[in-house]
Amino acid sequence: MVRVAADHDDPDPGPRPGHVYRELVGGPLDGLLLDVTGWTEAARAAGAALLTEIGRYGPGGRAQYGPRPTDLLLWDWQGDTR
Repeated sequence: MVRVAADHDDPDPGPRPGHVYRELVGGPLDGLLLDVTGWTEAARAAGAALLTEIGRYGPGGRAQYGPRPTDLLLWDWQGDTR
């Protein structure tokens, strides 16, 4: 797995010890890990709109992800926004 925002030349783009991650499922960021270390429970429950250039709206667009009700470690794609 690769972390969201890991540098393209990072020799170890995988999970870091001591960090908390959510796996993104579907959409343009499918399969990436989002580091939610330090996020409040409310922020984790709300999900996130993540900047991406490869979504429907191109550069400056966002991909919306939120927790799966049956498995909070997985965040499902909910669509793209501006």
